[in-house]
Amino acid sequence: MRWADDPQGESIFWLNGMAGTGKSTISRTVAQSFADKGDLGASFFFKRGELNRDDATRLFKTITAQLIAKDSSLATHVIAAIEADPAITGKSLREQFEKFILEPLRKKPLGNLKGDPDEVKQIVFVIDALDECRREDDIKVVLHLLSQPQALSSVRLRAFVTSRPELPIRLGFNGIKGSYQDLVLHEIPKTVIEHDIGVFLNYKLIKIRDNYNSLSCSERHLPLDWPGPEIVKTLVQMAIPLFIFAATICRFIEDQAWCDPASQLAKVLEYQSRTQQSEIDKLDATYLPILNHLLKDAGAARNSLVDEFRTVVGSIVLLAEPLSISSLAHLLDIPGSVIYRRLSSLYSVLSEPISPESPVRMFHLSFRDFLVDPGKQGTNPLWVDESATHERIATRCLELMCSGDHLREGVCTLKMPGTACADVEPAVIDVALSSPVRYACLHWVYHLERSNSRISDDHQAYSFLKIHFLHWLEALSLLGSVSESISMINTLQALIVVGYAKALY
Repeated sequence: MRWADDPQGESIFWLNGMAGTGKSTISRTVAQSFADKGDLGASFFFKRGELNRDDATRLFKTITAQLIAKDSSLATHVIAAIEADPAITGKSLREQFEKFILEPLRKKPLGNLKGDPDEVKQIVFVIDALDECRREDDIKVVLHLLSQPQALSSVRLRAFVTSRPELPIRLGFNGIKGSYQDLVLHEIPKTVIEHDIGVFLNYKLIKIRDNYNSLSCSERHLPLDWPGPEIVKTLVQMAIPLFIFAATICRFIEDQAWCDPASQLAKVLEYQSRTQQSEIDKLDATYLPILNHLLKDAGAARNSLVDEFRTVVGSIVLLAEPLSISSLAHLLDIPGSVIYRRLSSLYSVLSEPISPESPVRMFHLSFRDFLVDPGKQGTNPLWVDESATHERIATRCLELMCSGDHLREGVCTLKMPGTACADVEPAVIDVALSSPVRYACLHWVYHLERSNSRISDDHQAYSFLKIHFLHWLEALSLLGSVSESISMINTLQALIVVGYAKALY
């Protein structure tokens, strides 16, 4: 708050920290605080592997929409920019930032968003998890644009940015030295972290105890002093500096599937000796109790359980965007009951869908990092082979698009071939292109690229394109994504070159 209020402060406040230290939680709190003060211009939360949130193409358009929602007078200038250049929405980040944000604010009459003509008002953008933007060049451009002092008479732009300290981010900030203030979250004094995680654990465990006792007979009640200060202290030491550890083990302890908080807590404490002062060991202690618990009573069904886990959960954590249980079942060609069975004991790490059509999401990206970490192949019994899983998903996408009437000429049976996509009712498109088919059309190349497969004339991708290339383009057009076909074709061409190079080698 002091940074935002300081007229001489830097343009960017960079909060950085390792995975699981609580950056996104802080971002939400900071965004709400700025909103309460009337200073929040907009917020954007990047999320790797989720459509529209893992690249910067929609960053400034989203910010523009939120600014207009707060001050409708800006809309006139944005509309004028679009009318002057209808292609502006597909142009560079720099042009979008200038035309959609700076010029409308520059042309706005004197006064801040509240209409006070005598006050220079700061507008703060909250941008979370910038490291999850998959295009490294975009990261540098975004930081450069946000770091530049802007010639605005009545508005001072600021950006609160969070990220992991990964190389592309560090290089980006290295290019704007002197234009940002930073704070390293995992280097905050240990006593502060101990206090904060302790407050969180005490609150959550008391709530778990009271909820459990209210639903149990008196003979099974947990003691009123459960789990006790020493146990909480032990959990705090196991967690430091990862808030994700505290949040995950609390969900594990209160999991209604087991309905036994004391026993669940005991399983967590078994990993006390494994938590050293490193992020890798912390993630072991965070996720291994959950995964090992799945295998504890598997017996002869262990191999089947492991295969199901890798098929279902491995796919969920590597999808380009979250899918519902019904869509995932259709895409993977497995019964929905198998997915429900594998998710039933994993709601401490995956969101519980409220309906079969609700998407299943990870609570935290570190769960995916943990599952696919090559270094854990020997220690994690449910380790997921990332390349093999991408290949399996890519194969299923191609099979789905090649089967039945999913992709064909005139998929929406339009009477006029020249009908504009905007004139086609969304309900018609939804019927013709169901959620799993949409996913396959949009992301089969994404998975194929990450599978490290060799592409040649006998590959399934070639057979698909030979028959359905134009049908695929029509589907992408109906989905408003035909422009993305260019980058996908470029990717396929690169894979063909790589494939032939490997064959020659």
